[in-house]
Amino acid sequence: MALTENWREEMQSAYLYQVLAETELDESKQVLFSSLESAALSQAKLWEDKIRGDGGVLPPAYQPSVRARLVAFLIRRLHPRRILPVLSAMKIRGISVYRSASLPASHPMPTTIEEVGGRHRGVGSGGNLRAAVFGVNDGLVSNASLIMGVAGASGDVRIIVLSGVAGLLAGAFSMAAGEYVSMRSQRELFEYQIELEREEFALYPDEEKEELALIYNARGLSMERARGVAAEMLRDPEHALDALSREELGLNPDDLGSAWGAALSSFLSFAAGALLPLLPFLLVRNGPSALIVSIGLSGAALFGVGSGLSLFNGRSAVWGGLRMVLIGGAAGLSTYLIGTLLGVAFS
Repeated sequence: MALTENWREEMQSAYLYQVLAETELDESKQVLFSSLESAALSQAKLWEDKIRGDGGVLPPAYQPSVRARLVAFLIRRLHPRRILPVLSAMKIRGISVYRSASLPASHPMPTTIEEVGGRHRGVGSGGNLRAAVFGVNDGLVSNASLIMGVAGASGDVRIIVLSGVAGLLAGAFSMAAGEYVSMRSQRELFEYQIELEREEFALYPDEEKEELALIYNARGLSMERARGVAAEMLRDPEHALDALSREELGLNPDDLGSAWGAALSSFLSFAAGALLPLLPFLLVRNGPSALIVSIGLSGAALFGVGSGLSLFNGRSAVWGGLRMVLIGGAAGLSTYLIGTLLGVAFS
């Protein structure tokens, strides 16, 4: 069984490398992913021979799993750069090709690769897809728990709807405001770092050129060739800033993120999740019936969210869905029981 699973893993990797090669417009990346596809197929052939040698049953023709097809769809629709955590969880190699205070009185000439960029803080990368999934999950669990608690305390559908709508709006606006402040602060930090890099290049061009050469040398170029490439890259000041920002800071100056876009995305994803447990009470006026439908709909949505999160951790989609149902169910049951106790106490 382990041999067959290893074969499937390699065939899945080959399938996704093929999709990446077909999607990628950059010729060097096409060559990279095509080479990785060939390597994965060769490894799959070795597992196939091993299965045959052990007297096992050879696997049937490979058919991509639902998860692999979903990841292929995301690659084609969103571009690999936007789903790097998903590709990492699928054990796809080569995705590093997509990653690309006041000034001190002096700037010592770097001598080792470890010194490069040592003045700058590390920065994170975007994860919009993952953030959207977590936003839906937050809205779903929090508003479902709120609705269950209110339903436990009162069977009045009007009160439940009013509480659910209030929870949806309060949570969505809170998430949006928090995301705006967070993204805005991050963008201002990035812009400051890029501006600092601009000033440092103007003051210490030779030292900055040496830093860039060390980076290229660490990637496999000879030091002489690396210095030549760095000199060519830094010939134009604006091109130089772009190169230094990408290589030293790990930043793409053209993709710093939009605070308003992040806020809107957070608002909509939270609201979408929070609306699901509320819908039955808006459409079905009978309290007990609406509660049953809300529990069923919330459970199904939790399973879907948990399965979706498996894209980012590489775990079983079924187990991920069941775990999310258990967690959300525990939260909903707890608030329902607490609401029931409070309803009895204040009645």
